[in-house]
Amino acid sequence: MSYQKLIHLIKNILLYGGMFLLFYSVINWWRQPIMPASPDLTLTTTDGQVVDIEALSQTSPVLVYFWGSWCGVCSVTSPKVNNFAQTSPYPVVTIAVQSGDNSELRTYMQGKGLNFTTINDANGEIFADWQGQVTPSYVVLENGKMTQGLTGIQPEWSLRLRLWIASVI
Repeated sequence: MSYQKLIHLIKNILLYGGMFLLFYSVINWWRQPIMPASPDLTLTTTDGQVVDIEALSQTSPVLVYFWGSWCGVCSVTSPKVNNFAQTSPYPVVTIAVQSGDNSELRTYMQGKGLNFTTINDANGEIFADWQGQVTPSYVVLENGKMTQGLTGIQPEWSLRLRLWIASVI
């Protein structure tokens, strides 16, 4: 391959890669959840434990992960979030959107080896309050306020980086 062809190839990769990142960022921004004016951040898990997400976010950024047992993409992201929840110094709270009653949801989670903290949003009301459009969706909360929102497949390193940035800013 000649030098000029290599330069042309690199320019094309940078141009199309940059366009992809721009479009992906705009779409992600447009589809991200939006924190309600007065959200209910004290919720009950599928195991009956009360979780005060606002209180958790006062000492450390918290990752809130919206997912569904019916969501094909979530079947890829949930194991990664589960691993993240087990190994991260940051709290992770998940909200299962329209995934059946508590018993059905616990059975699903056991079958998939998921043991992260889960709130059952059986009717989708919590997700609707956050104006969620797609699952999976993620929110980073710090001091009771949303600092970041994103959607889609997120690698574990990206979640770690986002929470670390939230903790140092």
